[in-house]
Amino acid sequence: MNVNADPQELSKFSELAHRWWDPGGEFKPLHAINPLRLEWIDALAPLRGRRVLDVGCGGGILAEAMARRGATVTGIDLAAKPLKVARLHALDTGVSELEYMEISAEDLARQRPGAFDTVTCMEMLEHVPQPDSVVRACATLARPGAHLFFSTISRSAKAFAFAIVGAEHVLKLLPKGTHEYARFIRPSELARACRAAGLEVIDLKGMQYNPLTGRYWLSGDTSVNYLLACSKP
Repeated sequence: MNVNADPQELSKFSELAHRWWDPGGEFKPLHAINPLRLEWIDALAPLRGRRVLDVGCGGGILAEAMARRGATVTGIDLAAKPLKVARLHALDTGVSELEYMEISAEDLARQRPGAFDTVTCMEMLEHVPQPDSVVRACATLARPGAHLFFSTISRSAKAFAFAIVGAEHVLKLLPKGTHEYARFIRPSELARACRAAGLEVIDLKGMQYNPLTGRYWLSGDTSVNYLLACSKP
């Protein structure tokens, strides 16, 4: 069975795993945007008491934050080293109601369909060969009435300028080669994949960044980074 993952992408993030929780390191942007995306998720689908799945959890920045909000969280990823870092950090900080599994969304969907109240998949779809497959798996994993949250980068000239040239080469916010332009996904394409998976799109927000102030905020401009929320009827 073919796994919906790129070995080069897994290796890339594994090599940086030990830096995952350094707020001034290569994952500084994730630390910076985490409060923003956490509040957006919690406002649309309050986390306390919910069974939450974080797909492509990496080192656990969002998963741990959601567990701190009172959710019972399962984080999954196919990169072993970031998962080890996530487990160790959770132990070190004493966060409970949090488990990590090395498994794909597709395989977990076969094992635990309809098991989760909330499913998140953030900054992950642009790193896999078949993003539509992940969206379908997320839909299967969600129970009826559940909320699903995705974030990725639009395929646009502005995104190339900001997310690759600006973030990776000029401002050096991210390591060079973090993103591949051809894998960026337009909001219309992600919305279409969600609808095809039986989901209803309920919110779409752009995420913007000011390099002078270091501030991130949500807006109506979805031409670079954006977040999309769905519900499962």
